Amino acid sequence: MYNIQTLNKISSVGTDVFDKSKYAVADNFENPDAIMVRSAKMHDMKFGDNLLAIARAGAGVNNIPVERCAEEGICVFNTPGANANAVKELAICALLLSSRKITEAAAWAASLKGTPDAPKTVESGKSKFAGPEIMGKTLGIIGLGAIGGKIANSAVALGMKVVGYDPYLSVNSALLLDSSVKIVTDINDIYKVSDYISIHVPYTPDTKNTIDTEQIAMMKDGVRLINLARGELINSEAVVKAIADGKIAKYVTDFADDVVLGAENVIVLPHLGASTPESEDNCAVMAANELIDYIENGNIRNSVNLPNASMNAVGTKVCVIHKNVPALIASMTSAVGNAGLNIENMFNASKKNFAYTMMDIIGDVDEKLTDSIKAIDGVIRVRVIK
Repeated sequence: MYNIQTLNKISSVGTDVFDKSKYAVADNFENPDAIMVRSAKMHDMKFGDNLLAIARAGAGVNNIPVERCAEEGICVFNTPGANANAVKELAICALLLSSRKITEAAAWAASLKGTPDAPKTVESGKSKFAGPEIMGKTLGIIGLGAIGGKIANSAVALGMKVVGYDPYLSVNSALLLDSSVKIVTDINDIYKVSDYISIHVPYTPDTKNTIDTEQIAMMKDGVRLINLARGELINSEAVVKAIADGKIAKYVTDFADDVVLGAENVIVLPHLGASTPESEDNCAVMAANELIDYIENGNIRNSVNLPNASMNAVGTKVCVIHKNVPALIASMTSAVGNAGLNIENMFNASKKNFAYTMMDIIGDVDEKLTDSIKAIDGVIRVRVIK
């Protein structure tokens, strides 16, 4: 029986994926085999020896100590694309919110309750809430993955011109883009031509303050910014100053901080990007299936700290997490040969400093063999799946 710990409320549609004859799901296991999490902060957590994997029911993993997990042989998954439609819909809403002064108009209209001749007041005062249409305007998108690509195509359907930047654009993502989307290789081109800019990249030390004072200076006067990805991607102080200076017309963000809260021409949403029942269900199901495939088969899909890996086996599958260093694979295969066993099939791949090797071994894989593999310098974890 494998114990799956939930650190947040996870949709029952996802937890029901686990076969109850093999898995127990609860929020109070002391040393679980796997963890499902949404937003709970895990950087100060100590992980038990049993912990094989952590699955984030969402895309961002900044609440998880990803590098430390790799060093401890813990595979970290996320669920890219599972919440893409929900975020796309909010981004389209944000485009309109940034243009049409909808929230301000609604608040003003609500304030007229109980006043005489409210209908006449509404008609005479509506002109101060006028704003431009998005049709025919240029939307610049930074990041054209599962979410950015959907936004690009939807914006095209709404009559916008779309310019996109993504140095890591995959072939599959590119093929899904509308042919009218213009891809640029210099991110500065986004800033120079866009009437609206929406950012959709993961937060890392390298992407912190992707948009700052220098980038804002390149933008068109009256530009409107949207940030539904991570608050740290855009410098709040620089944006608020640029609004005061008349450079930025509007900023819509899904991330609150003391700088943007209450600031003029800033609309702050309470992290609503993936807050739909459909998105939560999709993320939970995807996370559960990732854990099951890894626990039962050793296969890896959508890991952020280990490479994707999949292999069928006719014998016993030995899965090894190890450092990405020379000669280590040769040492492992030698250990198998010294045990008098044959490797029928083998898979190896790496991601940055870490690697994952799967060996399909014919014969009796005993503790002596696994101990010899564990003793190899650079080996982090060895699992045997029969």
